[in-house]
Amino acid sequence: MLIGFFENLRRYRVPVTLRELLDLFDALQAHVAFGSIEDFYLLSRAVMVKDEKFYDRFDQAFANYFEGLENLEPDWLNKVIPDEWLRKELEKNLSPEEFEKLKGLGSLEKIMDELRKRLEEQEKRHQGGNKWVGTGGTSPFGGYGANPEGVRMVGPSRNKRAVKVWEKREFRNLDDSVELGTRNIKLALRRLRKFARIGREEELDMDDTIRSTARNAGLLDIKMRAQKENRVKVLIFFDIGGSMDPYIKLCEELFSAARLEFKHMEYFYFHNFIYEYVWKDNRRRWDEKISTWDVLHKYGSDYKVIFVGDAAMSPYEVNSVGGSVEHWNEEAGAVWFQRLMETYDKVAWLNPEPERAWQMTTSTQWIKQLSEHKMYPLTIEGLEKAMRYLSK
Repeated sequence: MLIGFFENLRRYRVPVTLRELLDLFDALQAHVAFGSIEDFYLLSRAVMVKDEKFYDRFDQAFANYFEGLENLEPDWLNKVIPDEWLRKELEKNLSPEEFEKLKGLGSLEKIMDELRKRLEEQEKRHQGGNKWVGTGGTSPFGGYGANPEGVRMVGPSRNKRAVKVWEKREFRNLDDSVELGTRNIKLALRRLRKFARIGREEELDMDDTIRSTARNAGLLDIKMRAQKENRVKVLIFFDIGGSMDPYIKLCEELFSAARLEFKHMEYFYFHNFIYEYVWKDNRRRWDEKISTWDVLHKYGSDYKVIFVGDAAMSPYEVNSVGGSVEHWNEEAGAVWFQRLMETYDKVAWLNPEPERAWQMTTSTQWIKQLSEHKMYPLTIEGLEKAMRYLSK
C-alpha cells in the first residue's frame, strides 16, 4: 500500500525520494501512528513533505489515494443534520419568471431565526419543497435548490445567493511555483516600479570605470555601485475559495509574477470580503488568524494595496453585522474596507469576472463604489491600467 501511495505522490509532483519512504516505514514500525487515518495523514505529511509549498499537492494525492476519509463536520448551532437529508437527489430548475416570484425573508436575522425554528421542528429528510431543510426546491435552507436568499448547507455554490454557508470549507494556498503561461502578466506588473540604488556597492559601474580610467592616463580604475532595486512596497489580498475556484490558475500566475517582480511584497487571504482578520495559510486559517488591525498598523501608508476577488456575494456580507458566511462579524465588511482606504493612499481591486457581468451583482457595484471606482478586470489591459494608477 505504501509503495502505491509513494508512486501517487510522485504522480502529483510531490518531490519525494526513497529516503522519505523508508523513514515512513520505520515510523510505522515504531507505531508512531496506529489505527487512525488522521494520525497517519499527519505523520506521512511530516515525513514525506520537506517544503510547505507542496502541502496542497500532498493533500490532493492523499485524498485521491485514500478515498473515503473521515469527514468531520463542524458542530454548528449544536445540531447535526443527517447526511441522507442533504443528499442530492432532486434539483429543481426554475425559469427567470418563476425565480422572481420568490421572496427572501427580508433580513439576515430573520433568516437565521427561521433556520433555528425549522431545525427544531423537522424530524425527517426533505427534498423538493419550499419550507424544510433539504435539497432541491425553493426552501431557503439546504442545497441544490433556488431561493433569492438562504443558508446553503451542502454542495457547491450555484447561484451565489446564499447569505450563510453551513458546511466547513477547506481552501488551498496559491502555488507560487506555477510556471507562467505568458510573460504579459509580468510585463504589466513592471509598470509599478520605482527603482533606487541602495545597499552595498557590488555592481560594476562600466561607464564610470571607463571615464575614471581615461582620466587616470589609462591605468585601470574600477568603480562599483549599489544594485538597482524596485523599492515599491505591495500588499496583496487574495479572495480564496467558493466562487473564486474557477480562477485559481489565473490567480496563481498573478501570484507567481508578483513574487518575482516585487521584492517588498506581503500577501494575505480572505474569503469573499475583508473583516476583522485575514490569514496567510489556508490550511491553518482557523488557528492562525491575523488581525486586520495588526496589518493596518504594521504596514505603512506607503504600501500599494491590491485586492483580488470576484466581489460577487450576498449584499449582507458587505454592509451587515453578522453578514459573513463563515463567522459572526461584529462590524460590517464595508467598515473594514473603509479603514483600509483611509490608511493607504492607493488601493486597487482586480476582478477576474468579465467586466460585463459586474452590473449583475449588487455587491460588486457596492465594492466598486467603496474602492472609489478603482476596480479593474483581471486581464492584461486591466492590469496595466491598475499598475498605472498605483504608480502615480
